[in-house]
Amino acid sequence: MFRLKKIQFNWLIPTLYIIFLMLPIYWLLSMSFKTTNEILSGFSLWPQEFTFENYSKIFSDPSWYMGYFNSMSYVVLNTIISVSVALPAAYAFSRYRFMGDKHLFFWLLSNRMAPPAVFALPFFQLYSSIGLFDTPLAVALAHCLFNIPLSVWILEGFMSGVPKELDETAFIDGYSFSHFFRKIFIPTIAAGIGVTMFFCFMFSWVELLLAKTLTSVDAKPIAAIMTRTASTSGYELGLLAAAGALTIIPGAIVIWFVRNNIAKGFAMGRV
Repeated sequence: MFRLKKIQFNWLIPTLYIIFLMLPIYWLLSMSFKTTNEILSGFSLWPQEFTFENYSKIFSDPSWYMGYFNSMSYVVLNTIISVSVALPAAYAFSRYRFMGDKHLFFWLLSNRMAPPAVFALPFFQLYSSIGLFDTPLAVALAHCLFNIPLSVWILEGFMSGVPKELDETAFIDGYSFSHFFRKIFIPTIAAGIGVTMFFCFMFSWVELLLAKTLTSVDAKPIAAIMTRTASTSGYELGLLAAAGALTIIPGAIVIWFVRNNIAKGFAMGRV
């Protein structure tokens, strides 16, 4: 009997913890199916008048659904650029020793520690002068300042865990560096690449300040559009909740595909 109670108690705490974490998501979903008047009228655990009007407006209004398209455009572009640039840099840090390598590595990582607000005005002036303002590429390149250092740091940890004998054996067998890197080395650190892409994606997806500063109309991201839901009657809370619920989906999909890689990253102590 004591053992049974102990097992039940061990399950109780994680269950309550998961419920506690899921409550905000449930509340957001519940609000998304309510009208703003119902949300403001009082407390209710579920919609009294179930409505799809909020979602219908998002999928029928170009200013809304294009916001999701713009966000996905610069997020995917940034992830590809960051990982592509970080792979050779991380390989160099993991395989070679040169003067000032540790200082350079720390300096590179320190760029990730700077707040985005520091770079908002310089990026705005630069992109305005070269014609990149209000384009997905502008936001993607701005986010590279933060994601490339993080990518190098994560990938260097995974690469350092691969024995150097693998490189030497491949070169003895006649592999060129490019062939070895693409066919042998990258598949070996696939878990690290998955973890890196996840963190690049999530930072770029949730970052608001640079995305809002460097866009105006054509490339406005969904995060910036969600800050403009005020009308003459106040904030459209139901519409805002529906938009927020939809923004969870891309992150949930990415987490689903890289969940095993993230576990390996924690196990290796690089995440």
